Parts: sequence; structure tokens; C-alpha cells
Amino acid sequence: MSGTARAGFSVRQRLTAAVAALSTAALVAVGATLYAVESRELGQSIEAGIGQEVDELRRLQADGLDPETGEPFDSPDRLVTFFLTRNLPDPDEMLWAFPQSDRPSFVGEPDPRLSRSPEFPALVAELSETGGIRDLVVDGRRYRVGVQPVVQGEDRASFVVTSDVTAARTALLELMVTYALLAALSVIVIAAIASWVAGRLLAPVRELRETAQGISEGDLTGRIEVRGNDDLTELQRTFNAMLDRLEEAFASQRRLLDDAAHELRTPLTVLRGHVELLDAHDPDDVASTRDLLTDEIDRMARLVSDLLLLAKAERPDFVQPSPHDVEAVTLGALERARALAPRRWVLDAVARSTHVLDEQRIIQALLQLADNAVRHTREDDEIGVGSRVTEGRLELWVRDTGTGVPDDMRERVFERFSQTEGATEGFGLGLSIVGAIAEAHDGRLDLDPAPVDGRGATFRVTIPAGGQA
Repeated sequence: MSGTARAGFSVRQRLTAAVAALSTAALVAVGATLYAVESRELGQSIEAGIGQEVDELRRLQADGLDPETGEPFDSPDRLVTFFLTRNLPDPDEMLWAFPQSDRPSFVGEPDPRLSRSPEFPALVAELSETGGIRDLVVDGRRYRVGVQPVVQGEDRASFVVTSDVTAARTALLELMVTYALLAALSVIVIAAIASWVAGRLLAPVRELRETAQGISEGDLTGRIEVRGNDDLTELQRTFNAMLDRLEEAFASQRRLLDDAAHELRTPLTVLRGHVELLDAHDPDDVASTRDLLTDEIDRMARLVSDLLLLAKAERPDFVQPSPHDVEAVTLGALERARALAPRRWVLDAVARSTHVLDEQRIIQALLQLADNAVRHTREDDEIGVGSRVTEGRLELWVRDTGTGVPDDMRERVFERFSQTEGATEGFGLGLSIVGAIAEAHDGRLDLDPAPVDGRGATFRVTIPAGGQA
């Protein structure tokens, strides 16, 4: 048994086969119904034809006068013979006169099978007393035979109508053969059209597959051209949006790794240099080197912790929002911030409302902004923390009266590892962490316009109204 998986039928092929099968079943059902209806009508038509001929004979017999002489018919043979001379049989039909003593005669298209058949006169003789209609099979052909006895005194004759059922059905069979050919051609045409339509409808799915294969090969730049306005179009848009998020996530991870490698290289170089220059026999050198190495290790630990936090921000469970009192959150952040450094800490404003948010993450964001403010202020500077609800939005901010943000850094200050000139502490990840927390709440982090005197800065976290409880 081969280990190679055998390719199955494509969706397009299965749809085409299903449409062809359904069309075939429908056409077969229509054909069978048509044949049954036409067969029944054919049988009824033959019965009606025989009955009509017999009724006409009966009317002539009831009248009893010979139109040629004006006298009553002198014998049953004369009545039947006269009737045959004045009537034309329908196609596939023969009218017969079976006299009492003479040979039978007929009108209509000669049929040698009946003329030579011994079963035919035997059937007529059997029905000559009571009359009736029977089927007769001669040489594989089916006939419908109607016999009407004509009695006058002691004389007796028989009027016989024969209809070739097989010949009548031949036309029906030819019709059904024509129908079958047309039905087969219709199925082929329907299957071709179904295949074309299925190909058009499944084109977006094929593009999805090809794009997914490109992703498997490492290409995240491919996108599907969106056309139309249906469910598959929405699937294309959703797939493109997913690719955008994946590409952004991979790019973010690459930037994070590149930046981390760059930032970790410096403390590692410092560690290596001091270890290489360490004089193990000098206690003072060992002590100072140990303190320096400990500080560098702590810095690397903080960097790794911040990087892990930013990486976790990509996960859906990064925040776990629930209803919280905004006033309690704001006051809690301010009380914690007072321990960061001796500054003039003030409460600017407080929102007395309940909002759906992650209390720990919001406090973490405010403390990060407060720590950032501490690094850019002096002991006599003021740092304010506040919150408010405006136009259905919750705003939380931290402002300071420190050195402010230079104009050339106002756009780049939110980038990872970006630091203002003169900054000696941190890694430039604080605002990135705050921005990640705001985005996890479907919000944003903004820097207010610079004051007129250029001093101080206000960083504001805004959460949309959808989170209000």
C-alpha cells in the first residue's frame, strides 16, 4: 500500500458533481412521470377509439335501415360490411368484419401478423357471444382487440376493432429517447455552467489557500484583493485584517528582540569588562566591582521584566476588566506615587463614577507616568494626578512642572527605548508599557500640547465610553 496520500476531489468538483446528480435525478423523475402519464393517456386513447367505433356501429344497428336501399338490413353480414365501407380507421387501427360463414374482411393498413395468426380468430370467436375488449400478443407485438357481436334472428356476425399498441408505443418510446438525449445534453451543459459558477464563487477561497501557503513559507506581505459584497468578501476582509495583525505582531516582536539585544549588549559589555579587569587580590576592587555588577544585573532584570510585560500585552488576558470606582483608583494611584520621591504631589480632579477597567493595570500605568514625571522634575516641582469623565470618555492623567518634552521628541517619545536628552535612568520603555495598557482597554495614551512657557508635560490615558458601568 502506497504511503503517499491520494488527492481527493476538490470542492469545485464535488459541487459540480452534486449539481449534476441533482439535475439528473430531477430529469429522470420528470421523464418517468412523463412516460407514465403518456402511457396512460395512450391506453385511454386506444380504449376511446375502440369504444367510438363500437358506438357508431350500435347507432347504425339501432337505426336498422340500409341507407342505399332505404330498407332494413337483410343480414348482420350486410350491416357490418356496409359499416366498414363507410368508415376509415385511425392510424395503427384496423376494422374487421367476421361474417357467419364467409372469410373475414377488413379496412385499414394490412397487418400480415394478424391475418396469419390463429390466435386472433380464436379470440374473436371467444368474444363473439358477449363482446368485450382483450389484449392479444402476436409475434411479440401487442394488440388491443374489441369485439362487438351483431345478431339478427338466427344470423350472427362480429364487428372487430384492432389497435396496434406496440406501434402506438413506438412513437412514445422515440419521444422518450429524444427526451433522454436532450436531458443528457442538459446535464452536461448544467454541469459545465455549475463548474464555471463554482469556480467563480470559490475563487476567494482559492486565494485564501494560496495566501495561507505563502504565510506557511514565511511571506506575511501577501493580501487578498477584496471584490464583491457577500459572505466570502467579508471572509476576505477578515483574513486580510488577521494578516495585518499577524504582520504587526511579528514586526513588533522583531523590533522588541532587536531592541532588547541592543539594550542588553551594553550592560553585558560592562559586566565582561569589569570582570576581566577585576583584581581578585584587592578587596576594595572586589567590593566595588561587586556593587557595580549587582547594579547592572538589577538593571538587566528590570529590562527583562519590562520586555516580558510588553510581550504579555499582546495576549487577550493582559487586562481583566471589571466595574471599579474611578475615585478609589485615582486616589490609590496618588497615594502610591507619593512614595516615589519627595515632590509636591496634588490631586487635580477626581471622577466620581464607576467604570469597567483593570484596576491593577490602570494604577500601574499611572505609577509609570508618575515615575517618568519624577525623573524629569526637581524636589520643589509639582506633580498632579487626576481623572474625569468627559463626553462619555474616562480620562486619567499625570502632569508635572518639570523640564517638559522637547519639540523634536514629542512624536518619538512613545517609541520603545526612546529617552529625552539627559535621561540617565530607565530604558525608555515606560511610556510603551502605559500605551499598551491603554490600548488593551481600547483606549489611547496622549501627550497634551506643550504649555506656553515650555515647562512641564501632561500625559493622558483615555478610555472610551463603552467601558462605563
